[in-house]
Amino acid sequence: MLIAGLSRREGRTQGCPKPHVGTTAEDFCPRIGLDWVGVDMLAQVVLTTCPCTLPDPCQNHHCKHGKVCELDENNSPMCVCQDPTSCPAPIGEFEKVCSNDNKTFDSSCHFFATKCTLEGTKKGHKLHLDYIGPCKYIPPCLDSELTEFPLRMRDWLKNVLVTLYERDEGNNLLTEKQKLRVKKIHENEKRLEAGDHPVELLARDFEKNYNMYIFPVHWQFGQLDQHPIDGYLSHTELAPLRAPLIPMEHCTTRFFETCDLDHDKYIALDEWAGCFGIKEQDIDKDLVI
Repeated sequence: MLIAGLSRREGRTQGCPKPHVGTTAEDFCPRIGLDWVGVDMLAQVVLTTCPCTLPDPCQNHHCKHGKVCELDENNSPMCVCQDPTSCPAPIGEFEKVCSNDNKTFDSSCHFFATKCTLEGTKKGHKLHLDYIGPCKYIPPCLDSELTEFPLRMRDWLKNVLVTLYERDEGNNLLTEKQKLRVKKIHENEKRLEAGDHPVELLARDFEKNYNMYIFPVHWQFGQLDQHPIDGYLSHTELAPLRAPLIPMEHCTTRFFETCDLDHDKYIALDEWAGCFGIKEQDIDKDLVI
């Protein structure tokens, strides 16, 4: 649709915002430059002649888990709690999650949306995602089992890094600095290959090849320390690692609790590295790359 006196070339304007009642022509399609009357008519002209796709204000507006972006009356993005009923229907049992109050949610989306509605309350502050999968009985972690956990975890971290290194060609899974560090581990002929090893072998390998475990421990800390990057791991930052582990490794929760030596609810780099047996003189924040 075109109005007499307005050529198609004149009508094309880049960056013209979505018109709304009460806006003048110059406000939302200033390059047209005509003296319009009738907002509705002008809106129709703009929509049919301006091939402009406005950037969605919400597109680059980050909201934390449980919140979604909406526009306020000024067309500015804001984060609001997501309605749990708007979460996608779960496909199977593997999508379910268990909260620390032993309640099963259909998915992590349902959990975080529910937690958001409790924001500002004591219950909401204490509510956390405990692990992936429906709630089940988690046996207590015995002292003897607790000492074995870091042996397997250290070996797993090393193997994860080596696997990423082997698959990194063109995938940017690791930075160049990280590749240089992992290359030394990968090329070490003494490296214990991935496998289900007895804890005695894992303990001996840590003593014999101690140096190749230092970087993987620092690397994992850096992967978790993201929101914010401040040198401390919160319960939320630990969740991507601990939530999938708990159903398989029942000592996960107790292990991370023992890492928090000063009981401030955060795990600092020195606490983290110490938990994995890294010597104090080898703890280096510059290795968190």
